[in-house]
This record gives sequence, structure tokens and C-alpha cells, in this order.
Amino acid sequence: MDLYFFKLINSLAGRLWPIDWFAVFFADYFGYFLILIVLILFLREKNWRKRIYFFSLAFISLILSRGIITEIIRFFYERQRPFLFLGFQPLLDYVQNGSFPSGHAAFFFALALTVFYFNKLWGWRFLAMATVISLARIFVGVHWPSDVLAGAFIGLGSVFLIRQILPALEKLPSEK
Repeated sequence: MDLYFFKLINSLAGRLWPIDWFAVFFADYFGYFLILIVLILFLREKNWRKRIYFFSLAFISLILSRGIITEIIRFFYERQRPFLFLGFQPLLDYVQNGSFPSGHAAFFFALALTVFYFNKLWGWRFLAMATVISLARIFVGVHWPSDVLAGAFIGLGSVFLIRQILPALEKLPSEK
């Protein structure tokens, strides 16, 4: 099933250079724009308690999802990237470390759900953009579909967990 969906998405690569260019852009560079937007949203928040909570939720969730859970799984489970397994040249240069789970998906889905908790409109946009980044990583040949699904699950789950651990914003002492 993983191979079927990978071939379905990746078979579109290498046909038209503008599509390949956009796929590489979304797979490798678009995330920087999302981080910039998060910083702008963070700085526009007037309530300093909400700003600290937003930063704390994002920072701890990102460390947990991308820096801890993803790396622990990769330490114990080594999965070849599709371009190595199938023997082709991916659209972007990539290191040959394990592909499962996708660190990009874990990072950007955690970021998206964090934004969603503070701004529903931007949160939906971020969830859509995290999906585009994940699909682009399959398109360019560096991840299997199950890699990005697992990464998305880890990212979303990390935010849910950290949100349960951090005191609710409504329970913080009010400003005087």
C-alpha cells in the first residue's frame, strides 16, 4: 500500500520542470516562510501571558516531536528512503539517514496545531501548508507516505500531550 501511494504521487516527478521546481520549493524551503509567519503572529500578540504560553507550547511541542520522539524512533528503526530502496535520483539532494518518521511532518504539524490553538484561521492554513510540505516530500522522493503520516501523528500528538501538561491559559493568574 505504501509503495502504491508513493508511486502514485512520485510518478508525477520529472515530467515538467515548473512542477518539479515547486515541489522542491515546498519540500525544502517553504517551511522557512511558515516559521516567519509564526514569529509575526507571536510578535503581534499583545497579551504577554498568551504570548509566553504560545511560545512555550510551540517550543516544547517541537522539541518533543522532532527532537526527541522522531530521533528515538530513528535510532531503533532504520528505514531506507524511497530513492535508495527503489534506486533513483531524488529531485533534491538528501542525506541518506533513515526516513521513518518524517521529521519535517512532525515539526510542521506540531507547529500547525499550536497555531490552531491560538488562531483558528491561521491554524487551518498551517495544517493545509503542513500537508503540502508532506506531500511534496513524497513527490521529490525522500519519504514514503507512511513516513509523513507517522510524522504528522507524532507532531499532533506532541501538542495534545504538552497542552495537557502545561497549565491552561485560563487558569494562569490574571494581569493586575
